[in-house]
Amino acid sequence: MKLGILGITLLVAALGATSTLAQSKAPGVTDTEVTIGITTPLSGPAAAWGTTALAAEAWSKHVNEQGGVHGRKIKVVMKDDGYNPGRALANVNEMKDSVFALVGLLGTAVLNANKDTIADAKLPTIWPYGNPEVFAKQPKEKNRTVFMVYPDYTDEGDFLVQQAAKLTGAKKVAVFYQNDDYGKGGLDGVKRGVAKLAGSMALAGEVAYEVADRELSTHALKIKESGADSIIIYATVTHCAGLIKEMAKVGYRPKIFASFPLGDRHTMFRLLGELWEGAYYNVTGAVPGEPEGDRIIDILLKQEPKLKGRESFALTGAAAMMAAVEGLKRAGKNLTREGFIEAMESIRGWSPEKLTAPVTWGPNRHHGGNPIRMMQAMKAADTSFKTVTDYQPFPAHF
Repeated sequence: MKLGILGITLLVAALGATSTLAQSKAPGVTDTEVTIGITTPLSGPAAAWGTTALAAEAWSKHVNEQGGVHGRKIKVVMKDDGYNPGRALANVNEMKDSVFALVGLLGTAVLNANKDTIADAKLPTIWPYGNPEVFAKQPKEKNRTVFMVYPDYTDEGDFLVQQAAKLTGAKKVAVFYQNDDYGKGGLDGVKRGVAKLAGSMALAGEVAYEVADRELSTHALKIKESGADSIIIYATVTHCAGLIKEMAKVGYRPKIFASFPLGDRHTMFRLLGELWEGAYYNVTGAVPGEPEGDRIIDILLKQEPKLKGRESFALTGAAAMMAAVEGLKRAGKNLTREGFIEAMESIRGWSPEKLTAPVTWGPNRHHGGNPIRMMQAMKAADTSFKTVTDYQPFPAHF
């Protein structure tokens, strides 16, 4: 049977409409490209954490050099939110219908601000950085697009107290914490840990700060007056460094136990020098100076030299993009959000380039890992460190 010119024209139009309809099922996807959205603090007091986004983008460039995923190159759209939940929400609203997925949404308050938008838009959100309790408190169906690997601050705060008692014989601890869901989660964990050690450990002081605070001398004096022999810190890099400098000015040098968001020793040594020597801090994965970490750092620095000196945060960001890439690979060429979600739920006992403890997601588990391990900063001159514990796995929360 032969088709006339009109028939051929109608057939071509129908095929074109079918192709357009197929692509409309997956925002941010074309035959040659998949768009990933990132909102992150590239400015403001938490700008050091924005390194995670730069590293995620660097890893996507590395993947693109290898040919992309199923013939598609990864395009990253990155927006600065200044660690402000309102700005982050505006950024997500701008991107939700034009990007395929979000990677590395950062900040517990930011997660709280965006959790309903993510659920309503059915927007895949990979490896967000913030307290898992934000999502654990949600109905299960609202978390179907969220795939998290992140320690719970309450579990970690408890762990920090136990380690302070074990490693240094701490008797009186104080907490310096950000006055939001990030810091309050850590404070709750410290209280839980102290309660377990009732009679041998006391919580000497609780000192909160606001993200907008710049002058921390009063905070330092309050902690000194508490008589604490150890301090547990849940803060931004900027506020942690500022507090430690102010404590040193008044001759106060308690033992330091820091939450994992302060785990980039290169950054902390650069800001504090010898004042960071001896500090205990948690990390969530491989670090510079370990073979697994150094191999990936070499790749990242070739793509983005600005990551030099911020390597630990860079590894965290790269792991997030690696997870998204793994999901894209498993989802296949016919890429839809639903297929991608099912692909992510198939990941079991997987570690991104051996950077983390094993990650497991599934239909009934979207908190893929809750591990930390403790390190100690040694000498500022060579930014040396010591591994104190192996991974301490805690239960998944959702």
